[in-house]
Amino acid sequence: MSAPDTARVLARALPYIRRFSGRTVVVKYGGNALAGTSEGDALALFAEDIVLMHTVGIRPVVVHGGGPQIDSMLRDLGIEASFVDGLRVTDDATMDVVGMVLNGRVNPGIVAAINAFGEVAVGLSGEDGKTLTARPVDAALGRVGDIEHVSPGLLRSLLEQGFVPVMSTVACGPDGRAFNVNADTAAAAIAAALGAEKIIYLTDIAGVRRRMEDAESLVATATSAELEGLLVEGVVTGGMIPKVRACLAALQGGVGSAHILDGRVPHALLLELFTDEGVGTMVVPA
Repeated sequence: MSAPDTARVLARALPYIRRFSGRTVVVKYGGNALAGTSEGDALALFAEDIVLMHTVGIRPVVVHGGGPQIDSMLRDLGIEASFVDGLRVTDDATMDVVGMVLNGRVNPGIVAAINAFGEVAVGLSGEDGKTLTARPVDAALGRVGDIEHVSPGLLRSLLEQGFVPVMSTVACGPDGRAFNVNADTAAAAIAAALGAEKIIYLTDIAGVRRRMEDAESLVATATSAELEGLLVEGVVTGGMIPKVRACLAALQGGVGSAHILDGRVPHALLLELFTDEGVGTMVVPA
């Protein structure tokens, strides 16, 4: 890119930088997005975006999942994975693997990637500071929980000190044991508790489509009422359902807007935040 082109790009981004400086943006980094990208190293590109956001005054909070990575570890250990209505049945052995993968592998990997570009990331889990507490969903699912409460004090303290929190969604259960909670819904609850300007879901699909097989049918912008209509009509299906529901929950909790992006697209975060066109689906309150 020539110097004049670079200057024009920066000038176009300036109004967005001014608008979002000082605002909190929760970014849910899904395990599918983490698994790879068509161009370059997905994690390094993501880390660059997070550090740039931080550098221009935005306060990012990263919440991550790790479903594919958990599945891989379970296979390696010879533990059979089972699901009920899309929720992982989590007995004690499976919970040990969930904690080991999310807290011992995925979280440190994201922290290290961000800190390679700027020493600002701090890794933690929902158990730290009892930030996330959960109630059991169903005894048949074992240690699977719904978010009961978010205590945002630790996250706020890290943000005020200029750090980027990177949180796994292992939560505290009612008996003090670790519980596995859905990262999409946890991210929405965290964004609402922090009064975030935006919540952004990075996954392996380029947003909500009216026809799943047709990339040209992408819904670029929708109100929460319109998105609920797509749910009712059955347009939203499969793994996109919990993300859409989480977006709606975040907006209901006071978050300014919700976004679903393909995290494998290089610099998807910057394209969505700092350009008029964006690259995914943006949902705003009705």
